[in-house]
Amino acid sequence: LEQLTMAVCAIRREGEGLLEPPEDIGIVIEGVEVLHELTSFASACALLLGLIYVLNLAYPKPLRFTFEKVLMGLGDFKPLAPRLLNLKYDLLGRV
Repeated sequence: LEQLTMAVCAIRREGEGLLEPPEDIGIVIEGVEVLHELTSFASACALLLGLIYVLNLAYPKPLRFTFEKVLMGLGDFKPLAPRLLNLKYDLLGRV
């Protein structure tokens, strides 16, 4: 975790599958866990965007179009992968 610039991390018990809910979901910024015990990946992503804004952090270049692509659906991008579509729907409060 110390080497990560920004990340949403899930802690799972050893041997658990991906279909099991994680034991903990947290946010790491510059190697420091700043939030933990979050309820979902969608809320963790939304909180990470808020932290970037509030703390006036430099957005990592490889992720610079994430907000426009995933949340806003703007730009001339390829269709979203199923995992990104699920994240987008979760962040937008899929019914």
